[in-house]
Amino acid sequence: MSANGLANGHMSARNVSARDGVLAKVRQSLRDVTANSSAAREADYAAIPRDYIQQGDSSRETILSLLSSRLQDYDATVYPCLRHEIAHTVAVAMKARGKTSLLHPDQLPEEWLPAGYAFSRVNGLPYSEIDRGEGVITGCVAAIALTGTIILHHGSVDGRRALTLIPDYHLCIVFADQVVETVPEGFERLAGMATLPLTTVSGPSATADIEMSRVKGVHGPRFLDVILVA
Repeated sequence: MSANGLANGHMSARNVSARDGVLAKVRQSLRDVTANSSAAREADYAAIPRDYIQQGDSSRETILSLLSSRLQDYDATVYPCLRHEIAHTVAVAMKARGKTSLLHPDQLPEEWLPAGYAFSRVNGLPYSEIDRGEGVITGCVAAIALTGTIILHHGSVDGRRALTLIPDYHLCIVFADQVVETVPEGFERLAGMATLPLTTVSGPSATADIEMSRVKGVHGPRFLDVILVA
C-alpha cells in the first residue's frame, strides 16, 4: 500500500472513531431522557435560576412611551390616538404611505376602517393575491415595551400568518392595555390561548450580511406603522 493509502486509511479510521464517539453520546443522552420521569424533568425545569426581572414596575405612561421609542428606533412609525380616533388615524397613516387599499383579517372590526379607502377581507386568498395587495391592517394580542415587540397570535384580528409576512406594508393597531413591560409578562398574556403559530414583530423586517449591508423586507414587510390606542 502506498504512503497516501496508509494516511487515508488512518484518517478514515480516526473519523469513524470520532463519529462513533459522538453517536454514543447522543444515544446516552436519549437514554437519560427516557429514563427520567416527567416529574424529574419538571423538577429540573423548576430548578433553573430565574433571577431576571419578570414583572415590570413602571407606570403605564412610561411603558407606552418606551414601546413607542423602541418602535421608532426600529424605523417604525407610531401614531398615538384615542379609541374613537382609530379610523381617522388609519386614514392618516394610509395617506402618508400613499395607500388606497389594504387587506385585513375577516373579523377585523369595521369601525377601525375609514371611509374613502378600499379594504378587502382575506377570505382564503392565495399567496399570489396577497402579494399583489398594497398592504395589510391587523390587530395584535400583546406588545412588549422593553423590546419593542408586537406579538401576533394569528387569530380573529391578526389574521393568518401569510397575511403579515407577504405584504410589503403592515399597519398594526395596538391598544394600551395590551402593552406590558417585560418579555415574561408578554408570554403570560398568551397563557390559555389556543395553540397557534406566533409571530413576533420588532420593527420592519430587515437583515444584514457580514459586511453589515442592511436589507429590508427579507422576512416580512419592509414598512411598519403602529397605531397606539390610549
